Amino acid sequence: MKPGHDDSARRSRDIKNILVIDDDVELCKLLGDYFTSEGFCFSCAHSGNRGLNLLSGGHCDIIILDVMLPGRDGFEILKDIRDISSVPVIMLTAKGDHVDRVVGLEIGADDYICKPFSMRELSARVRAVLRRYVVLSGAESAKSPNVICLADLEMDLKSRAVKIEGKGVPLTNVEFRLLEAMLSCVGRNISMEQLSIDVLGRGYAPFDRSLSVHVSRLRRKLGPYPCGSERIKTLRGEGFVYVFPEKGLSRANAL
Repeated sequence: MKPGHDDSARRSRDIKNILVIDDDVELCKLLGDYFTSEGFCFSCAHSGNRGLNLLSGGHCDIIILDVMLPGRDGFEILKDIRDISSVPVIMLTAKGDHVDRVVGLEIGADDYICKPFSMRELSARVRAVLRRYVVLSGAESAKSPNVICLADLEMDLKSRAVKIEGKGVPLTNVEFRLLEAMLSCVGRNISMEQLSIDVLGRGYAPFDRSLSVHVSRLRRKLGPYPCGSERIKTLRGEGFVYVFPEKGLSRANAL
């Protein structure tokens, strides 16, 4: 093997593949030019069925999906995507309706952005969503790219199952999304505003206790670490932190 071959292969694996499903041909061209210049591989489909065919026939790391598609709309296509794949999906639409955002998130979208938007904002959201799917345990990454492990917790993004010490923990959809969001930035504060947008699909209102109630229920279901330390800490007025265990898995090993 020639010197540098391994580096070249690794760089090739690191390049992320974006699939855009949108009937706006001009927008697809603009997105293609932009993301290609950003170092992504890019493909597009102008109908939902064509997008599903491309997803089934090849590798895809993230999908940008328009809601307003001809024929079957983006919500229907998202349901079909979730039947065959756990690939991250960002919904793209001209609608700013709160109900539409919630519907998309409940069906299984990972984020939601409304037209018009800036390319930089969309790129930032793409990278943020991709980071959520980073496996925290290097040992598990060879087994399944859909599994997040931290100490005694195992979270399967594809089957949407959570286990503590091998035992299943039944979570609601909101609780699952809360845990997924927190595990995407273990050891760092995630604001109430960001959690509310990502998980509940709406901006945070200071007098709305629903987010705190969901977090409280999640904390109770997960329980403490085996060492007795808490998993989720509340930073009053700021947000929440999913902390590293005091014993066992270290931060260096987890990231």
